[in-house]
Amino acid sequence: MKKQKKKVRPLKPKRRPRAGKTSATSPRPQQPQAALPGVMIREDGAPALEIARRALARGQWAGALAAGRQALMLRPDDAEALNVIGIAAFHLGDAEEAKSLFETALAFDPDHLEARNNLGNVLRETGDFVGADQAYKEVLARQPDHDNALFNQGILLEVAGDFPAAAVAFRKVLARDKTNADAHFHLGNLAKAQNRLTEALDEYGKALKRRPDHTPALTNRGAVLQEMGNALEAAEAYRKAIAVDPDFLDAHYNLATLLQETGHPVEALRHYDRIDAIAPGHPGALVNRAYALRELGRTDDAVIAAERAAAAAPDYDKALVNSGDLYLATGQTDKALALAERYLGRHPGNTSMLALQCIAFNEAGDVGALGRLLDYDRLLRFGVIDPPDGYGSLEDFNAALARHVRTHPSLVRSPKSHATRNGRHSGELMIEPKGPVAGLEQAIHRGVADYRAALPPEAGHPFLAQRPEALALSVWGVVMEDRGHQVAHIHPAAWLSGVYYPEIPDVVRADDPEQRGWIEFGRPPDDFHATQAPKLITLRPENGLMILFPSYMYHRTVPFHAPVERLSVAFDVVALD
Repeated sequence: MKKQKKKVRPLKPKRRPRAGKTSATSPRPQQPQAALPGVMIREDGAPALEIARRALARGQWAGALAAGRQALMLRPDDAEALNVIGIAAFHLGDAEEAKSLFETALAFDPDHLEARNNLGNVLRETGDFVGADQAYKEVLARQPDHDNALFNQGILLEVAGDFPAAAVAFRKVLARDKTNADAHFHLGNLAKAQNRLTEALDEYGKALKRRPDHTPALTNRGAVLQEMGNALEAAEAYRKAIAVDPDFLDAHYNLATLLQETGHPVEALRHYDRIDAIAPGHPGALVNRAYALRELGRTDDAVIAAERAAAAAPDYDKALVNSGDLYLATGQTDKALALAERYLGRHPGNTSMLALQCIAFNEAGDVGALGRLLDYDRLLRFGVIDPPDGYGSLEDFNAALARHVRTHPSLVRSPKSHATRNGRHSGELMIEPKGPVAGLEQAIHRGVADYRAALPPEAGHPFLAQRPEALALSVWGVVMEDRGHQVAHIHPAAWLSGVYYPEIPDVVRADDPEQRGWIEFGRPPDDFHATQAPKLITLRPENGLMILFPSYMYHRTVPFHAPVERLSVAFDVVALD
């Protein structure tokens, strides 16, 4: 039987931020400490290895590295010493050295599970997800209840977007250790990513019950509360996180966005200043700082802040769009157009920048250039779909899809980060069980294929010249109620977008002069500095209608007034290449 080695502090995986409101990362490790003073070493090297272990436990990475190397001098084939040095090297920022050390440890001792688990962590952090997955699987094949490998495999699956499998891994960890706050934290993140906000709150609450000072859980709990419109509790959660760790960036950033959303730009600026002191050049904080200055009427300062954001992150489209809008606000349309042209030269087809170009061309009165981008006759395509396989009629399919959307567990009221007002919005509908969404998926793929066939690549066209081949699909549902609508928005992450209507109430009529409940294209958001009348088109939704359009086209729904529901299912076609 293999001799059991004393456990060494494992290599902790780094957390990755999520989309939407900033999600908290794990607390930063302690700063590297000075190497420990010289130590007398017996021939077997044991005291130095013990010192290295104790240094790891205290986060003294440089000390652990020095002591581990002393142990390795006497026993170059000691897999445990190589594992300890690998952990220290990783925390000191040398991932390649750490990888080499773990591989060497495994060459001497293939059954050293901690070294194999740590190798998986390094491979994941360096982008080798396949290699990391293999490492975790090899650990679990030898020891199925290895908590660290289960946990790290869960994180890998979470990063890869396999949320159901990730949840299984974290729940296995909790089955063995009900006090594991980090497992609850990640279950909360999974629920949050799927728009299951009540479930996310519950998991963050469990994490905080076990560790009240868990700053990532406090921050993400605040983000969910903010999304649900509970501003007071969200602010309290962020402030608790800042009290635990005054330098915790995500909590400062989220609190600043909340203050800005609730009409307190001066207070928001204090937190952006704090972020700037901790992490100069933080792109999101710089962009939002410019927005806050603009709200205070300090347009010249806002332009300077926006230009600084663009300089700090020249490939961050949101920063450049903000700069372009501020140029429009100061009457410098030519600068806005030049900025967009430069950016599109580096990032052809960028959705956000094409949307800015539409506004700037309209402000400049360039009818020809605007007409190429907002060529509704060519680029906007729509029609009633055929019944998907397995449904006797389109009415049967629509009824099943409407039931599925209405009862979906991710449906929440008007989340703050979405365009829906006076209604409910679901999370991702492509996650199993898909139910009738699988039939809609078939119809969308047919519609996209027809769209691409009708509009082949066209050299020199800002949209048609940039046609991706590898595509992915994201689908979500919207249930609008009385006075429900969606504010003007685009879909920045997508190439092509669309909407399908399974259930439209009778109040959305063709003879309504106010076009209530219709979808409108071409109107920019109210917060853009657009002064010229936009080029608009409106379409009346009807049961079974599918509309496809370039994702840079701003669109909104006209509010309707009636005690009924209007159901739609929106989707994005996202480029993978």
